[in-house]
Amino acid sequence: MFGALLAFASAAFFGLNNATVRRGVLKSTVLQGMAITVPLGVPIFAVFALFMGGYGALADWEMASWAWMSLAGVVHFVVGRYGNYRATQALGATLSTPVQQLSILIALLLAFLFLGETVNLVNLFGIALVMVGPMVVLRRRKSNTAAARAKGFEPDYLPGFFWGFICALGYGTSPLLISLGLGADGGLSDSVAGVLVSYTAASVVVIALVTVMGGRAYMGGLGQESGKWFVISTFLVAMSQLFRYLALAVAPVSVVVPVQRLSVVFRLIFNGMINRDHEVFDRWVVLSVLIALIGVIALSVDTDLLLGWLGFSAGLIETLARPLV
Repeated sequence: MFGALLAFASAAFFGLNNATVRRGVLKSTVLQGMAITVPLGVPIFAVFALFMGGYGALADWEMASWAWMSLAGVVHFVVGRYGNYRATQALGATLSTPVQQLSILIALLLAFLFLGETVNLVNLFGIALVMVGPMVVLRRRKSNTAAARAKGFEPDYLPGFFWGFICALGYGTSPLLISLGLGADGGLSDSVAGVLVSYTAASVVVIALVTVMGGRAYMGGLGQESGKWFVISTFLVAMSQLFRYLALAVAPVSVVVPVQRLSVVFRLIFNGMINRDHEVFDRWVVLSVLIALIGVIALSVDTDLLLGWLGFSAGLIETLARPLV
């Protein structure tokens, strides 16, 4: 229960963060935004680690834990976040949401390949729904584009869906890497230490990329308004990641991932409040997001528990939950 609450808090902060990122990327480049949101996360988690025993945990880590957490940071905070920002910039936060839900398919595939997990009929139903969400967005791209133009922006579907998939790849891979880094005995202090290591590794990569692009001269093009939104985003995403790592320390991935997917609901709520003039909101867009969310639930929640809660008979539960592969 505690792990689910932590994952729920992570989802809420991530949804609000997404709304602030949308405002930031309206008038800046994605790398400029990451140059703020990633490195500024390091001092935030350095403080968290000080008060939550993170440095003591680091002293007991083996090299493998350092390597897994560093890799998780680069995959999630560089690859995944860059894809998220680019997809949000190209499509807006709401239109990019369904394709980003493909991350659960990535996570499921990795769990099948490396953790010995299985797939059943309910999982196949979930896969179908996750795939339907982006298809609804594409099918209605003409009407969505017209609605977006009326608000002053033009959705760019090809790069938006490409970077949305890159985001899904990064976000879908990182939970496995974090779990490998924490190991079976990882606790809350290890989680805080893990976020710090992940952010530090990602910051090194981001700073190197900014240096290649021109360093201070490149960052000089960042407007004050965009910078403000990215600073706000830094705090929000740091809180989201803190709760995410803590949740993974006290609850299995199968519990944390589906609860955290509720962030798509918070995306709709907060973008409706903050970015109403910069997003496409109609019943089909909302429907595509909810379809993808239902698919995610079917994929990630324990099948027996889900079907039992829905009132299915024992015989039908046994049939639907039987592993296919």
